[in-house]
Amino acid sequence: MERLFASALLLVVFLISPAINAQEMEATITQGTFKPRPIAISLFHATSPEFKKLAKDIPAIVSENLENSGLFRPINSNAFVQTPDSIFRTGMRFPEWRATGTETVVSGSVVEDGKGGARVEFRLWDVLSEKQLIGMAYTTTPENWRRIAHIMSDEIYKRLTGENGYFDTRIVYISETGAANKRIKRLAIMDQDGANHKYLTDGSYLVLTPRFSPETQRIAYMSYQSGRPQVYLYDINSGRHEALGAFPGMTFAPRFSPDGEKVVMSMAKGGNTDIYVMDLSSRKVKRMTSSSSIETSPSYSADGKKIVFESDRSGTQQLYVMHLDGSSLSRITFGKGRYGNPVWSPRGDLIAFTRMYKGKFYIGVIRPDGTGERLITNAYHVEGPSWSPNGRVLTYFKETPAGDRRSARLYTIDITGYNERWLRTPKDASDPAWSPLNP
Repeated sequence: MERLFASALLLVVFLISPAINAQEMEATITQGTFKPRPIAISLFHATSPEFKKLAKDIPAIVSENLENSGLFRPINSNAFVQTPDSIFRTGMRFPEWRATGTETVVSGSVVEDGKGGARVEFRLWDVLSEKQLIGMAYTTTPENWRRIAHIMSDEIYKRLTGENGYFDTRIVYISETGAANKRIKRLAIMDQDGANHKYLTDGSYLVLTPRFSPETQRIAYMSYQSGRPQVYLYDINSGRHEALGAFPGMTFAPRFSPDGEKVVMSMAKGGNTDIYVMDLSSRKVKRMTSSSSIETSPSYSADGKKIVFESDRSGTQQLYVMHLDGSSLSRITFGKGRYGNPVWSPRGDLIAFTRMYKGKFYIGVIRPDGTGERLITNAYHVEGPSWSPNGRVLTYFKETPAGDRRSARLYTIDITGYNERWLRTPKDASDPAWSPLNP
């Protein structure tokens, strides 16, 4: 299978200037408020007719990315005081831009690079200080224009927020079709904005819980390909599927370690379900828990030194944190209802989870020490949270009944509970997993 995007990019830097208590809830959802920052994103200047479409499409994707983040408000182009050609040839007229109410302006150009490719340049301007904040150029083939737009979006986002962006990423998920009692589930992958969609399995067997490796080129998932549940690895470059091992019981709920060298998962064996770790180079397996309870859904901390998991050892389904050697085990949730699907933020500061209480499902976050629990969205059935690589946004799926069928969709939301958005997919969708930034 061909690689999903071109990897060759020449990057040139021109200039860079210097809650609510959820334990006693009926359930209270926290929602942040934020006033998006106005930003003008101009069409780019094109030096030849063949680049006119790129000069329009690239800034359109940048505008869409920044608006979808909820932190920016692209102003209407009818308020622009300069054309792309005017900015390119005579420079910025800052006093006129200030009158529009915008604080920053993005301009750019698309020119021939002399080797059959395109040189795409952008500049970010601070209108109030009348200075260029950042300017970069990328030399690439025209077919790779969407990725260029995502990388530009990340640079602008980082310069204006101080946080890393998350636009040059992908999402792997389960595509679903068919009646509720006979669902066909296929592994699918796409860019974070829904573009470049591809199916990775044909639907002839059930697949669940896909998870990206840190280098973004492998996916761990559970499959019934062999007739019983097992954890598999899928190599995106080659299209090869590989079972992790011939285990006596079912294996499920896999996740990679932060260094990509291990996979932690659950194994049901002899009537017990415990957590195990496999070293991917030696294929040696180490048992991490030993209990008569059900222990599953493990997730590594950002530094790889701890895991969070769900267990019913207390009599109800709750979340626990422990060191990799099993020491310092502590329960971190004590609220009413059941907790599951824990996943540690790449920042290390929060753990996202699903909470089930009084017939409803909630997505929430909590600190690793068990303090600061917040519920940020709810639905008839909402589950499967996964973090953006900067730890600012969560993706998950919502499911609603529809007669003998069911409807499942992917969503994203800011961790404050602000800016919930539907992420469009060709078919119904569940079990999303967000990749790290593309290499």
